[in-house]
Amino acid sequence: MKYFSAIIFFILFSCSHKNWKEASRESIGIAPKAEELKEDIVQIYYARAFSWRGYFGIHPWVAWKKVEDSQYTVAQVTAWNLRRENTSVSVSQDLPDRLWFDSRPSVLFELRGKKARAAIEKMKPLIDSYPFSNQYRVWPGPNSNTFIAYLIRNVDELNLELPAHAVGKDYLGNQFFSKTASGTGYQLSLYGIFGLSLGLGEGIEFNLLGLNFGLDFWTPALKLPLVGRLGFNDKAL
Repeated sequence: MKYFSAIIFFILFSCSHKNWKEASRESIGIAPKAEELKEDIVQIYYARAFSWRGYFGIHPWVAWKKVEDSQYTVAQVTAWNLRRENTSVSVSQDLPDRLWFDSRPSVLFELRGKKARAAIEKMKPLIDSYPFSNQYRVWPGPNSNTFIAYLIRNVDELNLELPAHAVGKDYLGNQFFSKTASGTGYQLSLYGIFGLSLGLGEGIEFNLLGLNFGLDFWTPALKLPLVGRLGFNDKAL
């Protein structure tokens, strides 16, 4: 089994020859221009992960701008930030809609106005106290998806769920039982490797070795590993 896993890893790693330094981080222009915004805004983006990881999952990040700010603030979790700064959490003023090393981002969620302001005020202390800031594991977590799922669970205004191919979203550390990210149901998770979620917002979702399979009843869709979602676009309750 050990040798089989090593072979699979080698094959997947070999699929991408491009160095990360050569990959594009250009803005694709889908975020409202900072200077034109007349209200507070919060956005959550995601894109396919870089290199072989992109076959399996995504990388998400959160961006916000208060009306009085001159630029967006972007918060995310990466392995290299942990190596360089002893924390996996990166918070910086930046363009929110950059390519994630050649992968085109999509807006998963957006808030504006008073709800955005409330979400920003709640997120800031949560980001500072993120419980896994001294750890990073691509699988089964904690990783970038664990970070965004943590914010969603603890900020009522972030009324969304991460897609099925957000590997690591179900990692709860030493906690095995929790409310679902939407707060409309409950989740059982064994270190993000095995688990079950049942909620009005999420439907039913099984986690097997970090791969998620499920069915959303609220906005009908299949949830599949590697793919994400097949069916209607998700919407908040």
